[in-house]
Amino acid sequence: MLTAVVFLPLAVAVLLALLPARLPARLLVWTWIVTAAADLALVVATWLRFDPDGGRQLTERASWIPQAGVSYHVAVDGLSLPLLAMTAVLFLAVAIRSLHETRRVRAHVGIFLFLQSVCLGLFVAQDLILFFLFFDLSIVGMYFLIAGWGHGPGARAAALKFFLYTFTGSLALLLGFIGLYLAARPHTFDMVALAAADPLAGRGGHAGLVLLAIGLGLAIKTPTVPLHTWLPPAHTDAPATGSAILAGVLLKMGTYGFVRIAMPLLPEAWRRYALVFVVVGVVSVLYGALVALAQTNVKRMIAYTSVNHMGYVLLALGAAGTVAGDDLAARELAVTGAVTQMVSHGLLTGALFLLTGVFYDRRRDYTIAAYSGLAGPAPVFAGVTAVAVFGSLGLPGLSGFIAEFQIFTGSLSVRPVATALAILGILITAALLLRALQQIFLGPLRLPGAGPGGGGDAAGSAPGSGFRDLRPHELISVAPLLVLAIVIGVAPRFLLDVVEPASRTLVGLVSR
Repeated sequence: MLTAVVFLPLAVAVLLALLPARLPARLLVWTWIVTAAADLALVVATWLRFDPDGGRQLTERASWIPQAGVSYHVAVDGLSLPLLAMTAVLFLAVAIRSLHETRRVRAHVGIFLFLQSVCLGLFVAQDLILFFLFFDLSIVGMYFLIAGWGHGPGARAAALKFFLYTFTGSLALLLGFIGLYLAARPHTFDMVALAAADPLAGRGGHAGLVLLAIGLGLAIKTPTVPLHTWLPPAHTDAPATGSAILAGVLLKMGTYGFVRIAMPLLPEAWRRYALVFVVVGVVSVLYGALVALAQTNVKRMIAYTSVNHMGYVLLALGAAGTVAGDDLAARELAVTGAVTQMVSHGLLTGALFLLTGVFYDRRRDYTIAAYSGLAGPAPVFAGVTAVAVFGSLGLPGLSGFIAEFQIFTGSLSVRPVATALAILGILITAALLLRALQQIFLGPLRLPGAGPGGGGDAAGSAPGSGFRDLRPHELISVAPLLVLAIVIGVAPRFLLDVVEPASRTLVGLVSR
């Protein structure tokens, strides 16, 4: 089952590459949509078969490089299944959003199908080298997407910066994996075996260096301050669909790596250096929010809010490694909140980046001050964007509130000062998002290249309005993401019932 989930998109990408070159662009995109929908159906079937109390399930294992202790080993548990489902939903949304893509459509579809297989594979990998393979291939796919379909002359430079930063992180990650392999007896890269053996227990210096290497690689991918500088240019110059996948899925590879690898495989080192991760998380929360407040470009603003939101995840995971308070339930709640935050951020920020594509499609401009009064000609666009914004700032009834409530409740008892500082990030985020919402959608109509009142039409705009409301495929692409965010905000038990047992197991491993 999991092998089919992972490799179905890649198989279709290979098939499309072998078909005649003159296939209609619309047929290629529809093939992608059908493939993404079929993959999502397989993930839903996996969810329905999943037993929350059963640990790792649907395991598939095959020998790959036996001399080096490497195997093809995949499985799902309560930490990976929600991210697997979120990934499938986001790629389907991006496929629908790409219905009107006209630039090198075959290559565009092929790269996204390749990225989908890579992302799904990472979330089910149970072998460190398999995880590393998918981690590295995601960098390659996103590099070509930004360089080939990005905006303006800076796209290739942004793609190169993204590649160099994240590839450097992946090399550090590989060094950490080799350190774990060498410490294990017998040598193995299997995560399940390494978690059971805890090969670096009692080896403080060695364990600290391995955690440093793994933490550096994952922190760059997340990204955390001060390793975040590749993110804003990558988002600014990437196409809207690329930004949605970069923020919604690729950033989660970093935070997921912490819960899948760093915490259970290096529990003693994680406990020892938990305060470092708490501090980095709080700095990322406040720095990301404050710098986002100063942005004039809507995509850069959302990019910095991603730094802010991933900071909350790192705060929660650091708090979960703090055993001095001996509050097991609080630490379990913090981990559950961190996983919920990953899912919530993927849905809401993915939707926001898809919506920012409307600005570029209509007026080729992301400058916040260039727009005003769009609620008049584009009321559906304004309403949908408002829902995504309110979810991102943690309004009750949406998924952001459920995630942040659990993070703060779980972290407060063990790290009260750090949690209190992080709460300031919510106020700053609320201020910057509401200010942007007010500037863009309220007041008199103003558009780039036109004076107050509109002043003419643009490509894709309705006659006389200067700005066209959401087209059907644009609305259909973001509506399911926001509906899921509302469902999680109102009735989160279907998600929490899956995550909580896995969080309990993780905290138990960290507390050994």
